[in-house]
Amino acid sequence: MSECNARVPPDRAGKSWQTEVEVTHGIGLHARPSVTFTRLAKSFPCSIEVAVDGSAEWLNGKSIVKIMGARIRRGARLHIRAEGVRAEEAIAALSELVRRNFDEDRTMGRVDGWPG
Repeated sequence: MSECNARVPPDRAGKSWQTEVEVTHGIGLHARPSVTFTRLAKSFPCSIEVAVDGSAEWLNGKSIVKIMGARIRRGARLHIRAEGVRAEEAIAALSELVRRNFDEDRTMGRVDGWPG
C-alpha cells in the first residue's frame, strides 16, 4: 500500500479529514484485514466512511459487512474520510494500517503480505 495523498482537511472548521491510500496487500481486504480495519475504525468516536476507486458511494467504515462486501482488491484506491472527535487521528491510524498491509505480515509471520 502506498499513501497517495497526504491527509487533507477538506474543511478545517468542520473537523473533517480525508486521505487516499492504495491497497497493496496481496489479496486485498479479505476477512482478516476487514476485521482489523473495522475494529480500528470502531475504536474512534468519529464517523468514518470509505469509498473505493473513486466511487460516489461512501461505505460505513465501521461495518464489517460493508467493507467485506465491497470486495476491495489489491491495487484498489481507498478514500477514507472521518468527521468528528479525533477524526485526524483516525485517518492517520487507518491509513497507516493499510500501509502496513493490515499487520498481517506480523500476525502471519510473513513479510510479503501474502497469507501463508
